[in-house]
Amino acid sequence: MQTAGTFTFESVEEAREQYESVGPAAQTVVREVAKAMAFDREEYDERVTDDVVETARDALFASLLAVQVGSREEYEEWRESYDGEVTEVGHERVDRVVWHAAPTGKAVAATFQDEADAAVATLRRQAFGRLYRDVLED
Repeated sequence: MQTAGTFTFESVEEAREQYESVGPAAQTVVREVAKAMAFDREEYDERVTDDVVETARDALFASLLAVQVGSREEYEEWRESYDGEVTEVGHERVDRVVWHAAPTGKAVAATFQDEADAAVATLRRQAFGRLYRDVLED
């Protein structure tokens, strides 16, 4: 089993603090991308909205979530000790699983066979949407 990513949280408050901390980085990324796309000031003001920066912050936060990548057996062992609700997508006969548990008492998991990077990316998006979006917006 291995861990991919860096963000782990003991509490929802820690998650909120980390989410807030990536805001300036998201703003910088958006500004530099707009510059690379040769936006003039008018186009920048028109196209780079608060929603664009918020989307960048959401994506940055999600992309840094720590997820576990392991065998079906390692996942089942973790699952037996986890005292929370798990939403699992995929097929139960697939050999490998990626999962993330949030401090909300909920977790998400996805099965995969060969493409670990794709599974990790997909799970992070699911984790953000299912586990964090609502608690971060409160």
